[in-house]
Amino acid sequence: MLKIYEDSVVMVREVYEVACVVERSDADLARQMRRSSSSVALNLSEGCYSRKGNRLARWQDAMGSANETRSALQVASAVGVATPSAELLDLLDKIVATLWKLTQ
Repeated sequence: MLKIYEDSVVMVREVYEVACVVERSDADLARQMRRSSSSVALNLSEGCYSRKGNRLARWQDAMGSANETRSALQVASAVGVATPSAELLDLLDKIVATLWKLTQ
């Protein structure tokens, strides 16, 4: 299993904490944050045990979901319903950067 998978599980836990706060003001955004963050870990795991072509597709899906999660956190911050930590945003940047390298 990739080291980045462990980071993705940490990220999911932290996003779920932010989503609990967001949910009070915007339940749809909170649900989307949960779905996209979970998708990162699930697609990473699936990709690790897939053949080359499917592996690349799963890792690209994970990268897209990580970007979506980052955007959802930025939206939550922009509308004033939650402020994600710099560490969480940095962790998402690390996940995206690693997946970019793996898919090139």
